Amino acid sequence: MRKGCFMLLFLAAIYHGQAFAVDRVVVEALFTDKAMVTIDGVRRLLKLDKPSPEGVRLISASSKEAVLEVDGERRTYPLGGHITTRFSKPEVMTAKVWRNQAGAYTTVGTINGRTVNFLVDTGATAVAMHANQAKRLGIAYKLKGTRILVNTASGSVAAYDVTLDRVQVGDITLNNVRGFIIDNNGPARVLLGMSFLNRVKMEDQGTVLLLEKRF
Repeated sequence: MRKGCFMLLFLAAIYHGQAFAVDRVVVEALFTDKAMVTIDGVRRLLKLDKPSPEGVRLISASSKEAVLEVDGERRTYPLGGHITTRFSKPEVMTAKVWRNQAGAYTTVGTINGRTVNFLVDTGATAVAMHANQAKRLGIAYKLKGTRILVNTASGSVAAYDVTLDRVQVGDITLNNVRGFIIDNNGPARVLLGMSFLNRVKMEDQGTVLLLEKRF
């Protein structure tokens, strides 16, 4: 009897370990008491104290950060941040960009460590934004940029050609990325243009755009 009980407990422990073995969690969007995350490549909407099938639990969330419990350990992560439980770096860094209801690919990322909303635009030469967005991100475009003209849907407009120190989407971080600061209202979202996209592999899977950076 004792031996049988021991075996049941042993099997339960194995099952428990398998169910909660999570390699990576990526924080994609944050709301009050909710968080959109990708868990080992599967997108989940987490709600307070309602664990995902993988066992990831949302402890708290605000518009800036979330506290997640992964494999029994609680950590605080900002929007766009990721958790990995692997000790070695993966050979391939990836990012998933989801298609919205309007058919466009949008995602949350960072520029120089600050959160932005990206719109993937293969027609844009560089990562582009309007002047107010650049000011919010602390980009000294008038001091460090070069005055140029860029072609837009509305015609040629004045802009500044700058170098962005760091642009991150998902697990992919690129340094020294060319950017355009449009000297007017410009695009509503920051355009993730070809100065970033040319340096990654893109695979359109219909509802998701897979970006990949190899070491």
